[in-house]
Amino acid sequence: MNTVYPAKTCDITRLVTHAKLVAAVIAGTKTQQRRDGLYAYPNETFELEGITFVVISVERKRLGDMTDADARAEGYPNLEMYKQIILKMHANMTWNEDDLVWVHTFKRKD
Repeated sequence: MNTVYPAKTCDITRLVTHAKLVAAVIAGTKTQQRRDGLYAYPNETFELEGITFVVISVERKRLGDMTDADARAEGYPNLEMYKQIILKMHANMTWNEDDLVWVHTFKRKD
């Protein structure tokens, strides 16, 4: 698949910053990060606490298409918990099923 991506809206170093989420990535329980903007392209790498991770895919998806499995990949036990925490973290955000987000999927680099 040859996808053309727009310019990034933020640096890859800002992809995962919250301490609990960094810990979840390092533990291997978080493998995705949804963002309003594009923070990375496939095959780009980033480091967390000296460990290198590689972005394996970036897709544009609707919030309404998110599942419990997606929430677990984000590091949360289920979709309802993900929604609650995201809405608490972003005070002015509303959960609009049709909003599009960039889903950055990554893994520890071998």
